[in-house]
Amino acid sequence: MLRERTAASPERRAAILAGLAAYQRAPRPAPRPSRPVIASAGTATLRDYRAPGGGGAPVVFVPSLINPPHVLDLRPGNSLIEALAARGLSPMLVDWGTPDAEDRALDIGGHVTDRLLPMLASLDRPPVLVGYCLGGTIALAAAALAPVAGLALLAAPWRFSGYSDAARGDIAALWNSGEGGCDALGVVPMEVLQSGFWRLDPERTLDKYARFGTLAPDSPEAAAFVALEDWSNQGAPLTYAAGRELFDDFYDADLPGTGRWIVGGTRIGPDAPGCPMIEFVSRSDRIVPAATSPMLSDRRVLDAGHVGMIVGSHARDTLWNPLGDWLSGVSLTR
Repeated sequence: MLRERTAASPERRAAILAGLAAYQRAPRPAPRPSRPVIASAGTATLRDYRAPGGGGAPVVFVPSLINPPHVLDLRPGNSLIEALAARGLSPMLVDWGTPDAEDRALDIGGHVTDRLLPMLASLDRPPVLVGYCLGGTIALAAAALAPVAGLALLAAPWRFSGYSDAARGDIAALWNSGEGGCDALGVVPMEVLQSGFWRLDPERTLDKYARFGTLAPDSPEAAAFVALEDWSNQGAPLTYAAGRELFDDFYDADLPGTGRWIVGGTRIGPDAPGCPMIEFVSRSDRIVPAATSPMLSDRRVLDAGHVGMIVGSHARDTLWNPLGDWLSGVSLTR
């Protein structure tokens, strides 16, 4: 991609490569301590982020299967979960873990029925679910199958026909080229998924490294870039079945958006959960465009990117506080 996009500009190529080298050698802080595990199912765990004195219904954050869950608790001072715990809420975070050989046949629906629902059942009261990206798709299905106190969706895809024809074509080509190797491995490596994200906005992918190369290595901006970029380049593989369902049944056939996705024997639709619901979407989201959302009646539209809405410089005002207000109204009264 670098060769193709910089063929006419050796200077730009050199700047991008210099920025990439600077990113690779940038210092990293020590990893944050892991939070206590309060429930588990298979390789998945539920981690406790409650602060002393937290109350109300548990607020369970359901992250995507793609990339690690800690984008919701990225770093001190830039943590959605930390901010909500400080408001007296009771946040918990699902960590999907790393699939093993026995998980090959575990599809996305299986992550709902065999991973998420057993952990929710271990709680002493119905939780509020907050699902981010594909985790929102999973959370909506869970809310249709088990009692929950509320459901908040953050940039969650549901109507996959809302992707442009060009985007769906690129995604299909990616799967067609990689499916055979994934089948042989039994998993879909993160590298396969990451190359698909790069195709969504190749110029931005390259230019961000050129910009990083201009930052002082010890600046707060550089530290923030490294933390976010490390997160975006990490992640356990998907099980083969989850990858096949994502590419074939979601992106290609749009089973959720056409009311044909069946989980645990139940047909799942955005009107199924009988609980308070809200969704936050972004006009500028290239990974999950606003047109792909479930279109809930309480729909907040933001001007932020897919990740920027969670950890961007304006996230506290545009997402954290409105979400916290809504959660307080739901969880602390139930």
